[in-house]
Amino acid sequence: MNDLDALLKSRGVTMQLGAHITACSFDRAGGRAAFALGDGAVHFTDTENWRQIQAHDGAVLSLAQDLSADGFITGGDDGKFNRVTPDAVTQLADFGMKWVDHVACFAHPKNGLLACSAGKNLFLFNVKGEKIRSFAHPSTVTGIAFDAKGKRIAASHYNGASLWFTASTSPTPRLLEWKGSHIGVALHPDGEALVTAMQENALHGWTLPEGKHMRMSGYPSKTESFGFTKSGKYLASAGADAIVLWPFFGGGPMGKPPLELAPNEGKMLKRVACHPQHEMVAAGFEDGMVVMADITRQTVLPVAAPGRGPISALAWNASGSHLAIGTEDGFAAVVDFSKQG
Repeated sequence: MNDLDALLKSRGVTMQLGAHITACSFDRAGGRAAFALGDGAVHFTDTENWRQIQAHDGAVLSLAQDLSADGFITGGDDGKFNRVTPDAVTQLADFGMKWVDHVACFAHPKNGLLACSAGKNLFLFNVKGEKIRSFAHPSTVTGIAFDAKGKRIAASHYNGASLWFTASTSPTPRLLEWKGSHIGVALHPDGEALVTAMQENALHGWTLPEGKHMRMSGYPSKTESFGFTKSGKYLASAGADAIVLWPFFGGGPMGKPPLELAPNEGKMLKRVACHPQHEMVAAGFEDGMVVMADITRQTVLPVAAPGRGPISALAWNASGSHLAIGTEDGFAAVVDFSKQG
């Protein structure tokens, strides 16, 4: 236990927040972490001080960095889409009885965009927080993601995914179809593929622009968390008792087995967070274990020992110097990976 916890104890700050942590994120400046809770609160830390604010009347369902250097956006089961800082909550939209399940931000000094989903609709907001566009889908939106340039946004839903141009007013998206329930979406950093998680313990993908299908299966449980590495060479995913890394190079992933790292026998991996600068992945398991895996070297570094509740949130800051960790039992931590004298 002590060996597995050495990094957390020597380089981490921790706090018991008292409720299920649903999401975590860092602000654009990278110096402040935010933790969204099931009791409606958002807690903030700059690793020296902790503050909190009541952001929603009910659970905070989603959290992302805002376009400002030090703010965040949140969605709640009270139907509200909010801007949040430690000092204020500003409502951007109220969707009534519809939950705001997902929020996203494309950061750009002039053409930045915010997005949220409520029911079957995806909404875009400009830098000022004004609603500028809405996109309708055939069923409830289950995940959203901007591409690397902010020109397109993807939404997963029943029977596939929709890919929209953010500047277009067309009511018709690029529809990528595959029967079944799709519960999350990720876009390749170079725009070469779109991948969704499926209800039936599998991932499904499409090459872009061709639309060729890619099927990634064999998971013992649902993939609740997945994402591409910085280079786009690998898709890291949860849903097994190890990090499952599908190769997106050399003709992969079809016909190629995934690389598996950091096995934790019998304990399901719940969350992955790809490092923003290097081919590394942070991984959090259902027993509370957190590790960091170096894909190139195929080495694993323990970050936090089991025992604090299932990992429910993981996030890196933009430079990759700090990792935020949250659990279902309300344990929060920020670990400093920067060089120390």
